[in-house]
Amino acid sequence: MKYVYPALILFLIALIFGVLITVLGKKLQVKKDEKVEKTEGLLAGANCGGCGFAGCSAFAKALCEGKANLSDCNATSKDNKDKIAEILGVENSGEETVVIVACKGGINAKDKYIYRGYETCEYNDGVAKGCKNCSFGCLGFGSCASVCKEGAIKVDKEKGYADIDYAKCVGCGVCVDKCPKKIIKRIPKSAKVVVKCSSCDKGKGVLDACSVGCIGCGLCAKNCESGAITMANNLPVIDYSKCTGCLKCVEKCPRKTIEKL
Repeated sequence: MKYVYPALILFLIALIFGVLITVLGKKLQVKKDEKVEKTEGLLAGANCGGCGFAGCSAFAKALCEGKANLSDCNATSKDNKDKIAEILGVENSGEETVVIVACKGGINAKDKYIYRGYETCEYNDGVAKGCKNCSFGCLGFGSCASVCKEGAIKVDKEKGYADIDYAKCVGCGVCVDKCPKKIIKRIPKSAKVVVKCSSCDKGKGVLDACSVGCIGCGLCAKNCESGAITMANNLPVIDYSKCTGCLKCVEKCPRKTIEKL
């Protein structure tokens, strides 16, 4: 009997503490904001960090607090953004975009020296603007691929430049920020064609550096029936709001620098 009472006392103490924990847990429970939960549920769920926040949960909270903009997220579809905008009572004016690599030089671009060092684009770019004769083109060391959580971007050894797998890409834009040459860019998702060159050099300079670079001849602009192409810094600039997708620019480009998407 001498052990029964102590055991009973311990049982009663445990029971009291259990009840207290249950009651206090309910009383002190932090209720989740329904608006934040709904917003997070409509986000892409990529947790890519492209918006500048730690993940979709943090971004949803910031949106509801007015500390972030819907345009900061490029991974979420326009339809879902429209639904989020309705929840938040704001307007979603952002058009859906895709990420493109505006270069297809790679093995087609001549080397000006043999690089021996850390195999990252940033390090190579720091040595005389890179090992390529074209100072604007892809260096091919894959710094963009190293930060892509989806494995959507890689450097094809046979091509020598970065390529995007759109079946995997969520459009977060981390690669855009990583590229030291700033040749990974955004264009409207509805775009029909893309300019695969970023060189601002004049014709002879491009011819000496790369066999597929834009020479600034302007044939694309001259043959564009909708007036969607203008020339700036020796490169064609496409106004996608005017482009009809006739592909005349693709047909007329002598270097095949403009490609169909």
